Amino acid sequence: MNDMILVTGATGTFGRPLVELLTARGAKVRAVTRSAAGVRLPAGAEAVEGDPARPETLAGHLDGVTAVFLHPRAIGDGAPGLLARAAERGARRAVALSAMNVDEPLDEQPSRFRGDRNKEAEAAAVHSGLEWTSLRAASFAGNALQSWAPQIRAGDVVRYVHAGFQEVPIDERDLVEIAARTLLGGYAGRRLELTGPESLTHAAMVAVLGEAIGRPLRFEEIPPEAAERRLVAGGLPEPFVQALLARYARTTRPRATRPGSARRAEQPTPTGGSRAALHRLRRHRAGDDGLQRLLRVRRHDPARPGDAVSRARGRPSRRAATSHPAGRSR
Repeated sequence: MNDMILVTGATGTFGRPLVELLTARGAKVRAVTRSAAGVRLPAGAEAVEGDPARPETLAGHLDGVTAVFLHPRAIGDGAPGLLARAAERGARRAVALSAMNVDEPLDEQPSRFRGDRNKEAEAAAVHSGLEWTSLRAASFAGNALQSWAPQIRAGDVVRYVHAGFQEVPIDERDLVEIAARTLLGGYAGRRLELTGPESLTHAAMVAVLGEAIGRPLRFEEIPPEAAERRLVAGGLPEPFVQALLARYARTTRPRATRPGSARRAEQPTPTGGSRAALHRLRRHRAGDDGLQRLLRVRRHDPARPGDAVSRARGRPSRRAATSHPAGRSR
């Protein structure tokens, strides 16, 4: 395989698994990081220093690149310039990580207040003159675990807003799979709307996490004002928190009436061995996704050591909901 892929956001929670999968598939990767010191990557990947938001800093790393992955938080407003330089050096393909709500008003997209430029990244890919794909992802299932982990460590009650707010979360690993396939040449010219298969309320997500760790958890709804104070005190930017809570208030159910059905004609069809992000919620297992490590809890049932599995409604699990403040809330 002669693919050389430039990955922005390469050392983050999404980019690093993408680098690992691409190299496992035989591609070479240039992993962009603002500081390469101490960065450890798999064979086939090299860390290159630069700031994707300032494309001129990557000018020396574009020779031989065949495809560029645009991470919307890492790239900032630099996507058009980076793709123009990459095209001049012979790149053929651009893939942008975007979001399901990219066409909504910008001030109603919470993740913009944490730096995501989903709309700009997608537009840059579409207008680059290269083969392009946009990954319009639902929110990540891991957000729920990360944002609620402190409360779960402390007890059996998760206090948050809007118990009935629903999302169709996607497993990051499945999204990484689709990203790798597009970077290696699939689904050109498409805006892929990628969701999980199951609509879950906040209360249902808490119940699923309880199944995963082997003890019952309970959701307790609190007023938005109390949630805002708690989230801001926890270090989240106030504009982000306000946009997030406003989204909950506007939205009573997910965009797709049947999970995974939105824009069906443009969604990739899973093939043999693919863990496509469209048709299942992956089971959380002890040691997988760092569930037990993150929560640092023990199962109640000592007769079943190491069997901390969530049946997650009989599905595999995913990056939870636009709802959650950790990670990239949409």
